[in-house]
Amino acid sequence: MSGAKASSVRRALENPDTARAAWLAGAMIANNVIGLLTAVVFARELSDYGALASLGGYLIILTVAGQAMQVATAREGVLGHLGTGEELLATMARWGRALLIFTFAATIVSVLLRDQIADLVGVRGGGGGPWAAALGIPTGCIYLAESVLRGALQSVGDYRGVGLSLVAEATSRVVSGAPLGLIMGVGGAYLGSTVSYLFVTAYCTWRLIRQIRGAAETPSKRTDAPSFSRHVWRAAIPIVGLAVIQLLQNVDVIIAKHRMAPALDNSYAAVAIAAKVLIWVAMGASFYIVPETSKRATAGEDTRGVLLRSLAIIGVCALPCLLIFAFGAHPLLAAVFGTKKAIASGSLLPLGAAFTVLAVTYMGVQYMLALKESWFLIAIGLVAVVEPVLLLVGPRQPSGFALTILGIQAVGAILTYALALRPRAKTPQHSEQPELLST
Repeated sequence: MSGAKASSVRRALENPDTARAAWLAGAMIANNVIGLLTAVVFARELSDYGALASLGGYLIILTVAGQAMQVATAREGVLGHLGTGEELLATMARWGRALLIFTFAATIVSVLLRDQIADLVGVRGGGGGPWAAALGIPTGCIYLAESVLRGALQSVGDYRGVGLSLVAEATSRVVSGAPLGLIMGVGGAYLGSTVSYLFVTAYCTWRLIRQIRGAAETPSKRTDAPSFSRHVWRAAIPIVGLAVIQLLQNVDVIIAKHRMAPALDNSYAAVAIAAKVLIWVAMGASFYIVPETSKRATAGEDTRGVLLRSLAIIGVCALPCLLIFAFGAHPLLAAVFGTKKAIASGSLLPLGAAFTVLAVTYMGVQYMLALKESWFLIAIGLVAVVEPVLLLVGPRQPSGFALTILGIQAVGAILTYALALRPRAKTPQHSEQPELLST
Protein backbone atom coordinates (compact mmCIF):
# COMPACT_ATOMS: atom_id res chain seq x y z
CA MET A 1 0.00 0.00 0.00
CA SER A 2 1.41 3.40 -0.97
CA GLY A 3 2.06 6.09 1.62
CA ALA A 4 -0.82 8.22 0.28
CA LYS A 5 -3.26 5.34 0.47
CA ALA A 6 -2.08 4.37 3.95
CA SER A 7 -2.52 7.95 5.09
CA SER A 8 -6.02 8.05 3.61
CA VAL A 9 -6.99 4.82 5.37
CA ARG A 10 -5.56 6.09 8.66
CA ARG A 11 -7.53 9.33 8.40
CA ALA A 12 -10.71 7.38 7.67
CA LEU A 13 -10.18 5.15 10.70
CA GLU A 14 -9.47 8.14 12.90
CA ASN A 15 -12.60 9.97 11.75
CA PRO A 16 -15.14 10.27 14.61
CA ASP A 17 -17.95 9.18 12.29
CA THR A 18 -16.05 5.96 11.55
CA ALA A 19 -15.64 5.30 15.27
CA ARG A 20 -19.35 5.89 15.86
CA ALA A 21 -20.33 3.59 13.02
CA ALA A 22 -17.93 0.93 14.28
CA TRP A 23 -19.36 1.23 17.79
CA LEU A 24 -22.94 0.77 16.57
CA ALA A 25 -21.93 -2.08 14.25
CA GLY A 26 -20.15 -3.82 17.12
CA ALA A 27 -23.16 -3.34 19.38
CA MET A 28 -25.47 -4.77 16.71
CA ILE A 29 -23.21 -7.79 16.27
CA ALA A 30 -23.11 -8.31 20.05
CA ASN A 31 -26.90 -7.99 20.19
CA ASN A 32 -27.33 -10.67 17.52
CA VAL A 33 -24.74 -13.01 19.05
CA ILE A 34 -26.37 -12.75 22.48
CA GLY A 35 -29.76 -13.25 20.83
CA LEU A 36 -28.51 -16.42 19.19
CA LEU A 37 -27.09 -17.71 22.47
CA THR A 38 -30.42 -16.89 24.13
CA ALA A 39 -32.25 -18.95 21.53
CA VAL A 40 -29.88 -21.87 22.16
CA VAL A 41 -30.43 -21.62 25.95
CA PHE A 42 -34.20 -21.57 25.57
CA ALA A 43 -34.21 -24.36 22.97
CA ARG A 44 -32.32 -26.62 25.37
CA GLU A 45 -34.26 -25.49 28.46
CA LEU A 46 -37.82 -25.75 27.15
CA SER A 47 -39.57 -28.90 25.99
CA ASP A 48 -42.08 -26.85 23.96
CA TYR A 49 -39.63 -24.48 22.28
CA GLY A 50 -41.92 -24.26 19.26
CA ALA A 51 -44.45 -22.38 21.40
CA LEU A 52 -41.84 -19.80 22.40
CA ALA A 53 -40.75 -19.42 18.77
CA SER A 54 -44.36 -18.83 17.73
CA LEU A 55 -44.90 -16.26 20.49
CA GLY A 56 -41.58 -14.65 19.59
CA GLY A 57 -42.52 -14.42 15.92
CA TYR A 58 -45.80 -12.76 16.89
CA LEU A 59 -43.93 -10.26 19.06
CA ILE A 60 -41.37 -9.45 16.35
CA ILE A 61 -44.19 -8.60 13.95
CA LEU A 62 -45.67 -6.32 16.64
CA THR A 63 -42.35 -4.48 17.08
CA VAL A 64 -42.15 -3.21 13.49
CA ALA A 65 -43.59 0.18 14.42
CA GLY A 66 -40.90 0.67 17.05
CA GLN A 67 -38.10 -0.22 14.66
CA ALA A 68 -39.28 2.31 12.09
CA MET A 69 -40.04 4.96 14.72
CA GLN A 70 -36.50 4.81 16.09
CA VAL A 71 -35.15 5.96 12.73
CA ALA A 72 -37.89 8.56 12.24
CA THR A 73 -37.24 10.01 15.71
CA ALA A 74 -33.49 10.16 15.13
CA ARG A 75 -33.98 11.96 11.83
CA GLU A 76 -36.50 14.48 13.13
CA GLY A 77 -34.43 15.07 16.25
CA VAL A 78 -31.25 15.78 14.27
CA LEU A 79 -33.14 18.28 12.14
CA GLY A 80 -34.31 20.04 15.32
CA HIS A 81 -37.98 19.35 14.68
CA LEU A 82 -38.47 17.89 18.17
CA GLY A 83 -36.76 20.72 20.05
CA THR A 84 -33.36 20.78 21.71
CA GLY A 85 -32.26 20.61 25.31
CA GLU A 86 -35.14 20.75 27.79
CA GLU A 87 -37.61 21.17 24.93
CA LEU A 88 -36.57 17.77 23.55
CA LEU A 89 -37.15 16.27 26.99
CA ALA A 90 -40.57 17.95 27.08
CA THR A 91 -41.44 16.41 23.70
CA MET A 92 -40.38 12.97 24.93
CA ALA A 93 -42.44 13.44 28.10
CA ARG A 94 -45.52 14.44 26.10
CA TRP A 95 -45.11 11.49 23.77
CA GLY A 96 -44.53 9.22 26.78
CA ARG A 97 -47.88 10.23 28.28
CA ALA A 98 -49.64 9.55 24.98
CA LEU A 99 -47.92 6.16 24.74
CA LEU A 100 -48.89 5.30 28.32
CA ILE A 101 -52.57 5.94 27.57
CA PHE A 102 -52.33 3.94 24.34
CA THR A 103 -50.56 1.05 26.08
CA PHE A 104 -53.23 0.93 28.78
CA ALA A 105 -56.03 0.77 26.19
CA ALA A 106 -54.13 -1.76 24.04
CA THR A 107 -53.51 -3.97 27.08
CA ILE A 108 -57.23 -4.09 27.88
CA VAL A 109 -57.98 -5.10 24.29
CA SER A 110 -55.22 -7.74 24.34
CA VAL A 111 -56.53 -9.26 27.59
CA LEU A 112 -60.10 -9.36 26.28
CA LEU A 113 -58.94 -11.06 23.06
CA ARG A 114 -56.40 -13.35 24.71
CA ASP A 115 -58.17 -16.58 23.69
CA GLN A 116 -58.43 -15.51 20.06
CA ILE A 117 -54.77 -14.40 19.99
CA ALA A 118 -53.69 -17.70 21.56
CA ASP A 119 -55.63 -19.60 18.89
CA LEU A 120 -54.03 -17.50 16.15
CA VAL A 121 -50.50 -17.96 17.49
CA GLY A 122 -51.09 -21.64 18.24
CA VAL A 123 -50.47 -21.68 22.00
CA ARG A 124 -54.00 -22.18 23.36
CA GLY A 125 -53.08 -25.49 24.94
CA GLY A 126 -49.52 -24.67 25.96
CA GLY A 127 -46.74 -22.12 25.91
CA GLY A 128 -48.22 -20.26 28.84
CA GLY A 129 -51.66 -20.27 27.24
CA PRO A 130 -53.85 -17.25 26.52
CA TRP A 131 -52.22 -15.07 29.19
CA ALA A 132 -48.82 -15.41 27.54
CA ALA A 133 -50.41 -14.52 24.20
CA ALA A 134 -52.06 -11.47 25.80
CA LEU A 135 -48.61 -10.22 26.80
CA GLY A 136 -47.59 -9.58 23.18
CA ILE A 137 -49.40 -6.30 22.46
CA PRO A 138 -48.43 -4.47 25.67
CA THR A 139 -44.85 -5.71 25.23
CA GLY A 140 -44.86 -4.32 21.69
CA CYS A 141 -46.05 -0.97 23.09
CA ILE A 142 -43.19 -0.93 25.61
CA TYR A 143 -40.77 -1.64 22.77
CA LEU A 144 -42.24 1.30 20.87
CA ALA A 145 -41.45 3.60 23.81
CA GLU A 146 -37.95 2.17 24.06
CA SER A 147 -37.35 2.71 20.34
CA VAL A 148 -38.50 6.34 20.41
CA LEU A 149 -36.13 7.07 23.29
CA ARG A 150 -33.30 5.27 21.50
CA GLY A 151 -33.95 7.43 18.45
CA ALA A 152 -33.78 10.54 20.65
CA LEU A 153 -30.39 9.37 21.94
CA GLN A 154 -29.20 9.03 18.35
CA SER A 155 -30.41 12.55 17.61
CA VAL A 156 -28.23 14.05 20.37
CA GLY A 157 -25.21 12.04 19.23
CA ASP A 158 -25.09 9.58 22.13
CA TYR A 159 -24.09 6.58 20.03
CA ARG A 160 -22.41 4.92 22.97
CA GLY A 161 -25.71 4.99 24.85
CA VAL A 162 -27.52 3.55 21.83
CA GLY A 163 -24.99 0.74 21.53
CA LEU A 164 -25.13 -0.05 25.24
CA SER A 165 -28.94 -0.16 25.07
CA LEU A 166 -28.77 -2.79 22.32
CA VAL A 167 -26.42 -4.98 24.34
CA ALA A 168 -28.44 -4.40 27.53
CA GLU A 169 -31.66 -5.44 25.79
CA ALA A 170 -30.26 -8.77 24.62
CA THR A 171 -28.47 -9.44 27.91
CA SER A 172 -31.41 -8.61 30.18
CA ARG A 173 -33.68 -10.81 28.08
CA VAL A 174 -31.65 -13.92 28.78
CA VAL A 175 -30.77 -12.94 32.37
CA SER A 176 -34.45 -12.52 33.25
CA GLY A 177 -35.97 -15.01 30.82
CA ALA A 178 -33.80 -18.03 31.67
CA PRO A 179 -34.75 -18.23 35.38
CA LEU A 180 -38.35 -17.29 34.64
CA GLY A 181 -38.42 -20.04 32.03
CA LEU A 182 -37.23 -22.60 34.57
CA ILE A 183 -39.95 -21.50 37.00
CA MET A 184 -42.86 -20.76 34.65
CA GLY A 185 -41.98 -22.56 31.44
CA VAL A 186 -42.54 -20.95 28.04
CA GLY A 187 -44.63 -18.10 29.45
CA GLY A 188 -41.81 -17.16 31.83
CA ALA A 189 -39.20 -17.20 29.07
CA TYR A 190 -41.48 -15.00 26.97
CA LEU A 191 -41.91 -12.61 29.90
CA GLY A 192 -38.16 -12.04 29.72
CA SER A 193 -38.69 -9.84 26.65
CA THR A 194 -41.15 -7.65 28.54
CA VAL A 195 -38.72 -7.29 31.44
CA SER A 196 -35.84 -6.42 29.09
CA TYR A 197 -37.85 -3.75 27.25
CA LEU A 198 -38.92 -2.15 30.53
CA PHE A 199 -35.34 -2.12 31.76
CA VAL A 200 -33.95 -0.59 28.55
CA THR A 201 -36.77 2.00 28.43
CA ALA A 202 -35.76 3.12 31.92
CA TYR A 203 -32.08 3.12 30.93
CA CYS A 204 -32.69 5.21 27.78
CA THR A 205 -34.80 7.70 29.77
CA TRP A 206 -32.02 8.11 32.33
CA ARG A 207 -29.36 8.34 29.64
CA LEU A 208 -31.24 11.00 27.66
CA ILE A 209 -31.85 13.17 30.74
CA ARG A 210 -28.20 12.80 31.76
CA GLN A 211 -26.97 13.59 28.26
CA ILE A 212 -29.05 16.77 27.91
CA ARG A 213 -28.76 18.15 31.43
CA GLY A 214 -25.09 17.26 31.62
CA ALA A 215 -24.34 19.40 28.56
CA ALA A 216 -24.77 22.89 30.00
CA GLU A 217 -23.71 24.55 26.75
CA THR A 218 -26.68 23.05 24.85
CA PRO A 219 -29.40 25.72 24.71
CA SER A 220 -33.06 24.83 24.73
CA LYS A 221 -34.90 25.60 21.53
CA ARG A 222 -38.66 25.77 21.31
CA THR A 223 -40.29 24.19 18.32
CA ASP A 224 -43.71 23.07 17.21
CA ALA A 225 -42.99 19.38 17.67
CA PRO A 226 -45.62 17.10 16.12
CA SER A 227 -48.00 15.06 18.22
CA PHE A 228 -47.06 11.44 18.64
CA SER A 229 -49.87 10.29 16.35
CA ARG A 230 -48.65 12.69 13.66
CA HIS A 231 -45.11 11.43 14.11
CA VAL A 232 -46.30 7.85 13.60
CA TRP A 233 -48.27 8.83 10.51
CA ARG A 234 -45.20 10.37 8.88
CA ALA A 235 -43.39 7.03 9.28
CA ALA A 236 -46.30 5.01 7.87
CA ILE A 237 -44.57 3.83 4.67
CA PRO A 238 -41.44 2.44 6.42
CA ILE A 239 -43.69 0.83 9.05
CA VAL A 240 -45.70 -0.94 6.35
CA GLY A 241 -42.55 -1.99 4.50
CA LEU A 242 -40.96 -3.43 7.62
CA ALA A 243 -44.21 -5.13 8.61
CA VAL A 244 -44.28 -6.95 5.28
CA ILE A 245 -40.66 -8.11 5.66
CA GLN A 246 -41.22 -9.23 9.26
CA LEU A 247 -44.36 -11.13 8.27
CA LEU A 248 -42.47 -12.95 5.53
CA GLN A 249 -39.66 -13.65 7.99
CA ASN A 250 -41.67 -14.89 10.98
CA VAL A 251 -45.08 -16.18 9.94
CA ASP A 252 -43.66 -19.63 9.16
CA VAL A 253 -42.95 -20.50 12.81
CA ILE A 254 -46.51 -19.49 13.73
CA ILE A 255 -48.02 -21.63 10.96
CA ALA A 256 -45.70 -24.52 11.85
CA LYS A 257 -47.19 -24.52 15.35
CA HIS A 258 -50.59 -25.23 13.78
CA ARG A 259 -49.45 -27.70 11.14
CA MET A 260 -46.76 -29.92 12.65
CA ALA A 261 -46.65 -32.47 15.44
CA PRO A 262 -45.02 -31.09 18.62
CA ALA A 263 -41.66 -32.83 18.12
CA LEU A 264 -41.37 -31.67 14.51
CA ASP A 265 -42.57 -28.17 15.40
CA ASN A 266 -39.90 -27.83 18.12
CA SER A 267 -37.19 -28.99 15.73
CA TYR A 268 -38.44 -26.75 12.93
CA ALA A 269 -38.28 -23.73 15.26
CA ALA A 270 -34.60 -24.50 15.92
CA VAL A 271 -33.93 -24.94 12.19
CA ALA A 272 -35.55 -21.56 11.50
CA ILE A 273 -33.06 -19.81 13.82
CA ALA A 274 -30.08 -21.16 11.90
CA ALA A 275 -31.71 -20.55 8.51
CA LYS A 276 -32.27 -16.84 9.10
CA VAL A 277 -28.61 -15.93 9.60
CA LEU A 278 -28.42 -14.17 6.21
CA ILE A 279 -31.08 -11.69 7.33
CA TRP A 280 -28.49 -10.31 9.77
CA VAL A 281 -26.08 -9.76 6.87
CA ALA A 282 -28.76 -7.88 4.96
CA MET A 283 -29.41 -5.70 8.01
CA GLY A 284 -25.76 -4.69 8.07
CA ALA A 285 -25.58 -4.07 4.32
CA SER A 286 -28.66 -1.84 4.53
CA PHE A 287 -26.61 0.74 6.47
CA TYR A 288 -24.66 1.17 3.21
CA ILE A 289 -27.40 0.88 0.62
CA VAL A 290 -29.79 3.53 1.97
CA PRO A 291 -27.46 6.55 2.26
CA GLU A 292 -25.54 5.68 -0.92
CA THR A 293 -28.72 5.25 -2.94
CA SER A 294 -30.12 8.50 -1.58
CA LYS A 295 -26.89 10.38 -2.36
CA ARG A 296 -26.72 9.16 -5.96
CA ALA A 297 -30.42 9.74 -6.54
CA THR A 298 -30.04 13.30 -5.25
CA ALA A 299 -27.22 13.86 -7.74
CA GLY A 300 -29.30 12.39 -10.58
CA GLU A 301 -26.97 9.40 -11.03
CA ASP A 302 -27.84 5.76 -11.78
CA THR A 303 -28.38 4.04 -8.41
CA ARG A 304 -28.59 0.43 -9.51
CA GLY A 305 -24.87 -0.20 -9.02
CA VAL A 306 -25.31 0.39 -5.29
CA LEU A 307 -27.95 -2.32 -5.14
CA LEU A 308 -25.86 -4.79 -7.14
CA ARG A 309 -22.81 -4.27 -4.90
CA SER A 310 -24.97 -4.88 -1.83
CA LEU A 311 -26.29 -8.08 -3.37
CA ALA A 312 -22.72 -9.23 -3.96
CA ILE A 313 -22.15 -9.01 -0.19
CA ILE A 314 -25.18 -11.24 0.38
CA GLY A 315 -23.90 -13.70 -2.23
CA VAL A 316 -20.41 -13.96 -0.74
CA CYS A 317 -21.85 -14.66 2.72
CA ALA A 318 -24.56 -17.01 1.45
CA LEU A 319 -22.27 -19.49 -0.32
CA PRO A 320 -20.45 -20.91 2.75
CA CYS A 321 -23.65 -20.88 4.81
CA LEU A 322 -25.57 -22.87 2.21
CA LEU A 323 -22.69 -25.33 1.84
CA ILE A 324 -22.77 -25.95 5.60
CA PHE A 325 -26.55 -26.33 5.47
CA ALA A 326 -26.21 -28.84 2.59
CA PHE A 327 -23.52 -31.09 4.06
CA GLY A 328 -23.53 -30.50 7.82
CA ALA A 329 -27.11 -29.72 8.79
CA HIS A 330 -27.71 -32.57 11.23
CA PRO A 331 -24.37 -32.40 13.08
CA LEU A 332 -24.69 -28.59 13.34
CA LEU A 333 -28.21 -28.64 14.77
CA ALA A 334 -27.50 -31.57 17.10
CA ALA A 335 -24.39 -29.89 18.49
CA VAL A 336 -26.08 -26.53 19.06
CA PHE A 337 -29.66 -27.43 20.00
CA GLY A 338 -29.47 -31.10 20.98
CA THR A 339 -30.35 -34.27 19.07
CA LYS A 340 -34.11 -33.96 19.72
CA LYS A 341 -34.11 -30.58 17.99
CA ALA A 342 -32.25 -31.96 14.95
CA ILE A 343 -34.93 -34.28 13.56
CA ALA A 344 -36.02 -31.62 11.01
CA SER A 345 -32.45 -31.07 9.79
CA GLY A 346 -33.46 -32.02 6.23
CA SER A 347 -35.35 -28.73 5.99
CA LEU A 348 -32.33 -26.55 6.81
CA LEU A 349 -31.01 -26.23 3.24
CA PRO A 350 -34.31 -25.25 1.54
CA LEU A 351 -35.23 -23.00 4.46
CA GLY A 352 -31.77 -21.40 4.42
CA ALA A 353 -32.15 -20.81 0.69
CA ALA A 354 -35.61 -19.30 1.28
CA PHE A 355 -34.33 -16.80 3.81
CA THR A 356 -31.31 -16.00 1.66
CA VAL A 357 -33.82 -15.03 -1.02
CA LEU A 358 -35.72 -12.98 1.58
CA ALA A 359 -32.47 -11.19 2.47
CA VAL A 360 -32.17 -10.29 -1.21
CA THR A 361 -35.77 -9.05 -1.19
CA TYR A 362 -35.04 -7.00 1.93
CA MET A 363 -32.22 -5.21 0.10
CA GLY A 364 -34.56 -4.40 -2.78
CA VAL A 365 -37.15 -3.01 -0.37
CA GLN A 366 -34.50 -0.84 1.32
CA TYR A 367 -33.33 0.37 -2.07
CA MET A 368 -36.79 1.46 -3.22
CA LEU A 369 -37.60 3.13 0.08
CA ALA A 370 -34.37 5.10 -0.29
CA LEU A 371 -35.73 6.23 -3.68
CA LYS A 372 -38.95 7.29 -1.90
CA GLU A 373 -41.03 4.73 -3.80
CA SER A 374 -43.96 2.91 -2.23
CA TRP A 375 -46.11 1.27 -4.91
CA PHE A 376 -43.94 -1.85 -4.74
CA LEU A 377 -45.44 -2.51 -1.29
CA ILE A 378 -48.68 -3.60 -2.94
CA ALA A 379 -46.93 -6.40 -4.85
CA ILE A 380 -44.78 -7.61 -1.96
CA GLY A 381 -47.72 -7.17 0.42
CA LEU A 382 -49.80 -9.58 -1.67
CA VAL A 383 -47.02 -12.16 -1.36
CA ALA A 384 -47.07 -11.72 2.43
CA VAL A 385 -50.84 -12.30 2.44
CA VAL A 386 -50.62 -15.39 0.24
CA GLU A 387 -47.80 -17.07 2.22
CA PRO A 388 -49.78 -18.09 5.32
CA VAL A 389 -52.66 -19.31 3.14
CA LEU A 390 -50.38 -21.60 1.13
CA LEU A 391 -48.57 -22.82 4.24
CA LEU A 392 -51.86 -23.72 5.92
CA VAL A 393 -52.86 -25.98 3.01
CA GLY A 394 -49.37 -27.19 2.05
CA PRO A 395 -47.17 -30.05 3.30
CA ARG A 396 -46.98 -30.77 7.03
CA GLN A 397 -43.48 -32.26 6.92
CA PRO A 398 -40.63 -29.75 7.52
CA SER A 399 -38.87 -30.33 4.18
CA GLY A 400 -42.00 -29.82 2.07
CA PHE A 401 -43.00 -26.90 4.30
CA ALA A 402 -39.59 -25.28 3.70
CA LEU A 403 -39.78 -25.84 -0.06
CA THR A 404 -43.15 -24.07 -0.10
CA ILE A 405 -41.57 -21.10 1.70
CA LEU A 406 -38.71 -21.08 -0.82
CA GLY A 407 -41.17 -20.90 -3.72
CA ILE A 408 -43.10 -18.06 -2.09
CA GLN A 409 -39.94 -16.08 -1.30
CA ALA A 410 -38.71 -16.55 -4.88
CA VAL A 411 -41.91 -15.00 -6.23
CA GLY A 412 -41.53 -12.08 -3.82
CA ALA A 413 -37.93 -11.51 -4.94
CA ILE A 414 -38.85 -11.62 -8.64
CA LEU A 415 -41.61 -9.05 -8.14
CA THR A 416 -39.36 -6.82 -6.03
CA TYR A 417 -36.49 -6.78 -8.52
CA ALA A 418 -38.73 -6.36 -11.54
CA LEU A 419 -39.63 -3.03 -9.93
CA ALA A 420 -36.25 -2.22 -8.38
CA LEU A 421 -34.11 -2.68 -11.51
CA ARG A 422 -36.37 -0.95 -14.00
CA PRO A 423 -34.75 2.06 -15.72
CA ARG A 424 -35.43 5.42 -14.08
CA ALA A 425 -35.04 8.94 -15.31
CA LYS A 426 -31.81 10.44 -13.96
CA THR A 427 -33.34 13.54 -12.45
CA PRO A 428 -31.96 15.03 -9.24
CA GLN A 429 -34.14 14.58 -6.14
CA HIS A 430 -34.44 16.92 -3.22
CA SER A 431 -32.00 16.03 -0.47
CA GLU A 432 -34.35 15.17 2.36
CA GLN A 433 -32.98 12.19 4.24
CA PRO A 434 -34.97 8.99 3.54
CA GLU A 435 -36.45 6.81 6.20
CA LEU A 436 -34.33 3.79 7.06
CA LEU A 437 -35.82 0.37 7.42
CA SER A 438 -34.13 -1.56 10.20
CA THR A 439 -34.76 -5.01 11.91
